[in-house]
Amino acid sequence: MGATELVGVILLLGVLVIIAGLVVRRMQLLRGGGVDVSLRRRVGFSDGSGWHFGVGRYRGDELAWFRLTSLWPGPTVVVDRTVLEIVDRRAPTEAEVEAIPSAGVVLRCRTPARTLELAMAPGVLTGFLAWLEATPPGRTGYRQAS
Repeated sequence: MGATELVGVILLLGVLVIIAGLVVRRMQLLRGGGVDVSLRRRVGFSDGSGWHFGVGRYRGDELAWFRLTSLWPGPTVVVDRTVLEIVDRRAPTEAEVEAIPSAGVVLRCRTPARTLELAMAPGVLTGFLAWLEATPPGRTGYRQAS
């Protein structure tokens, strides 16, 4: 075996280890109460670009979103439900259906810091809306934009 083949084998093993790590990470997030949620920070595009697969986990008043293709151990985005506003709710466009096949609904959300879109299956949407509406008394909580 020459040097080129050895380097190729080492690179292949490295890629396999990374893929295995990402699979294990997703399984751990889902077992810990996570749900599949796709997220897009660049809103307003109808071509299906900018979507990222991830897992969302509810932590008190926060939705912590973990990007699946990231090696970063912490959440990529954290959204506080006490300042979250749902601006729009729609079905995915044709281009988005190819980018996020498991999503049945797309929510455009706004916080004081950012506007983003979340795509999720109908069952996940039910849990998400229940979590938003379950804000303890005295908190601002979830609101639907007019």
